[in-house]
Amino acid sequence: MSKPSLTHISAGGEANMVDVGDKEETVRIAVAEGYIRMRPETLDLILKGNAKKGDVIATARLAGIMAAKQTANLIPLCHPLMLSKISVEITPDEALPGLRIATMAKLTGRTGVEMEALTAASVACLTIYDMAKAADREMEIGGIRLARKSGGRSGEYVRKED
Repeated sequence: MSKPSLTHISAGGEANMVDVGDKEETVRIAVAEGYIRMRPETLDLILKGNAKKGDVIATARLAGIMAAKQTANLIPLCHPLMLSKISVEITPDEALPGLRIATMAKLTGRTGVEMEALTAASVACLTIYDMAKAADREMEIGGIRLARKSGGRSGEYVRKED
């Protein structure tokens, strides 16, 4: 069995962009998730639409979509991608208490969309924090992770339940 390697590191140890020119074009989908934990009163404020800065959930959804489209500008070795779909779902979780974020990025291409899905989840969480920080500076962002992916040479990946 061969030892795993870091694809963005050259044989000489330098960071480089992976050449994906010879890879097969396939439909690639990645799903990421995260959460933002907050005080119950803060969640109630957001759900009732009473945040001073406006509709927190709608703004965070748009921010996540916009962020996914800018991933290559934010992460140095990511390829600029022509995404065919980005979705950002934000659902309340009273048990957390807070909001759970699930993102999906899709394209037909030569490289995966994991970073786009993860970026969307991260920025959606950060936007919620920004919009609600006046009410709750102790909010906590966490659980940003790849939930599943499909397509490409490595095929299907589904995160095992914790």
